Amino acid sequence: MSTIRPELDDLDLRILNALQSDAGLTNQTLAERVHASPPTCLRRVRRLTAAGIIEKQVAILNTEALGIGLTAICEITLDRQTTDHYAAFEALTIQEEAVLQCYRVSPGPDFVVVAQVADMPAYHALAHRVFTSQRNVRNVRTFFATHRAKFDTRALLPEPEVRRP
Repeated sequence: MSTIRPELDDLDLRILNALQSDAGLTNQTLAERVHASPPTCLRRVRRLTAAGIIEKQVAILNTEALGIGLTAICEITLDRQTTDHYAAFEALTIQEEAVLQCYRVSPGPDFVVVAQVADMPAYHALAHRVFTSQRNVRNVRTFFATHRAKFDTRALLPEPEVRRP
């Protein structure tokens, strides 16, 4: 993955917006939606992927329809806040399947972790494995989602310029 960020033009922004709405579009359909030729579209998508702008393409599942029940939002405070201690905690959390997101935050707790588990016993097992059994974890405060009003994965991009004929 390249560390040089390419300049994003209007076509790049249209492609990224379209893919954020539906990453399963065929190249032909994507090209039609963004008003570009299929070869140009494919070349742009490959460039954006190589540059690390497009990180991966996934399917977003309806967890309620699947009966996957409990979303836990956890605030974690560490005893020692050094770069090495932060890295060790992050390494532990990213290995855990139930952890969907892990953010280092400031001010307040050191981390906010979003996890999805089947039920309360599964949460307790996760909390023990990842939080309370760790010597450097000072405090864990967990909130359980009772209703999800919005869930989106889109990055906020600048609006492409509207071209007038």
